[in-house]
Order: sequence, then C-alpha cells, then structure tokens
Amino acid sequence: MKNDKFFNVRVYAFIMNSYEELLIAEEFHYDTFMRKLPGGGLQFGEGIYDALIREIKEELNQEVESATHFHTTDFFVQSKFNESHQVIGVYYIVQLKNDISHLYRKADRVVDKNGEEEFKWVKIETLDPNNFTFPVDQKAVSVFLSLFDN
Repeated sequence: MKNDKFFNVRVYAFIMNSYEELLIAEEFHYDTFMRKLPGGGLQFGEGIYDALIREIKEELNQEVESATHFHTTDFFVQSKFNESHQVIGVYYIVQLKNDISHLYRKADRVVDKNGEEEFKWVKIETLDPNNFTFPVDQKAVSVFLSLFDN
C-alpha cells in the first residue's frame, strides 16, 4: 500500500538579545509574504538538532553556543503549500556564540520578491502571535510569551 501523505518537519530558533528583543524572519516565497522564526526544514538523513545548527549557519552565518528544546507542535497542521503534507514544528531557545544585536536593524525594509529574506529584531513586549504567518509559529510564540507573564 502506497502512502501519499508526508510529514514536513520544521525546526526553528527563538534567538533573543540583551535588549529584550526576539529575532524574526520575513520571507517572500511562493508569491507569499511570511513572517516566522529563523529556521527551516529537516532534510532526509539529518537529526533535528543537526538541522537547527545547519539552518542557523545557512541563514545567519552564525554558530550555536547552546540550544534547548522548547516546544513541539502538538496539533494537526496541514501545509499551506502542499495538501499532502502535515507540518510539525520543533522549536529551540538558542544562544549564539556571537552577539548579533547590532545586525538586522533595517526594520522598515519589507520583502516583496520571491526568494527574498530579511531578519529583524522585535521587542518581546510587542510580539503578537497573530502577526506570524503559520499556525505552528503562532502557537509557539504564544507559549514563548507565557514565559514572560507575571
């Protein structure tokens, strides 16, 4: 029996700085604007942690000092781009080896061409889960913000 349904495992990083900001990614792919966290897809033959390390190196050209598993999607999410794929997001709180707080300060730049990607720092106190494109990120950001509730 052939199975034509697939799991799409995604790995993402919560990267914070000393200014109480979170690094987010804004991308334009498949003619769609996306706001998400830095990270990407697991490749065949790769472990989840290895994918995280690779994605941080590819996207930010940075090395990971430490990464702690924080959240995994616990509900069904159908891929927005492929109806035969179920998306599972795995999230880590990541500390980079280098301080990159001075980078990614072009807050007014909006990506609008396929293949473009920009990173931005956003104050944690202003984060709104609904401003993220995908349900997996919305839930993870909600859980993340609950860490800051008094």
